[in-house]
Amino acid sequence: MAISKNLPLLKNHFRKHWQERVKVHFDQAGKKASRRQARASKAAKIAPRPLDLLRPVVRAPTIRYNRKVRAGRGFTFGEIKAAGLTPSYARTIGIAVDHRRQDKNQETFETNVQRLKEYQSKIIVFPRNGKAVETEQVLSTSAAFPIVQASTEIETRAVEKSEQSAFRTLRLAR
Repeated sequence: MAISKNLPLLKNHFRKHWQERVKVHFDQAGKKASRRQARASKAAKIAPRPLDLLRPVVRAPTIRYNRKVRAGRGFTFGEIKAAGLTPSYARTIGIAVDHRRQDKNQETFETNVQRLKEYQSKIIVFPRNGKAVETEQVLSTSAAFPIVQASTEIETRAVEKSEQSAFRTLRLAR
């Protein structure tokens, strides 16, 4: 039952010092600035290595959003194998691997294999010196390998006379 009018609250259970348990986010703008500074300092500290792992191009789910492409969680084992890598080695050179994803679309598969090959051609892997980790000579995967939306340019033209009676044609076809 909804509360309405200026009446006392029914079954009110305000007995646990709830004012002390209220969480407010007045520091939202400050935290946003802090996160940005942390990202910038991390990028400067690990340069020339990429800030994040290389992610695959995937379609967004559902009919409403599947026209868009976005970054996925990780490449499939099939995509990595087709690019001439092994999953364990791919993880060491900054490539995200997802063991759950399936290769269902040939077009997406080829796009991601091409993305991996392009990444391989641009990185320089330094040999291990004692405890030194493998690094790549790419400034940023997000900057070097952006995910761009495919342009769907439609040519505009005048409507022909035969096309002007579409509704009537459909009505008669019913």
